[in-house]
Amino acid sequence: MEVILLERVAKLGQMGEVVRVKDGFARNFLLPRQKALRATEANKKKFESQRSQLEARNLELKKEADAVAAKLDGQSVTIIRQAGETGQLYGSVSARDVSDALTAAGFAVARSQVSLTAPIKALGLHAVAIALHPEVEPKVTVNVARSPEEAERQARGEDMVVREHASLDDLGLEVGQALAEAGPSAEL
Repeated sequence: MEVILLERVAKLGQMGEVVRVKDGFARNFLLPRQKALRATEANKKKFESQRSQLEARNLELKKEADAVAAKLDGQSVTIIRQAGETGQLYGSVSARDVSDALTAAGFAVARSQVSLTAPIKALGLHAVAIALHPEVEPKVTVNVARSPEEAERQARGEDMVVREHASLDDLGLEVGQALAEAGPSAEL
């Protein structure tokens, strides 16, 4: 299906471009969210008559997003979760958790604006992009820790994850030495 973009859409095109997309993407995403119009002759004329108003509205939205991004960029939020000694979480941190933490910190961020390609499943500091506008994406730091004290230590740069130093080869060598010392009559 051919559509006329009413705003910039990532990996698709700029405002005013006529692009060909899959029917489902147009019907389920672009058209209901008023990001595009079907590319009919009537809609092309309608778009051209409204082009200056759409560009002005887009510019205004971008200025608002830039103002919020200036405050939001570089912010850090802490999320407390339970985890094992190796730093693996007993669950995960999702976009909803990040948006809730940012909202608690005083920023109005919707879950759909948090750009996580996959849930966070490990302790540590994670950079997360927030899509305020198609052209404005500030980054925030999400500090995932077991406790507030641990979060402070991680923020200072300490590594809180315990790493196993013994490899399987080392373990095999230790068992072999113990068997050799026990002698041939040792039972397993």
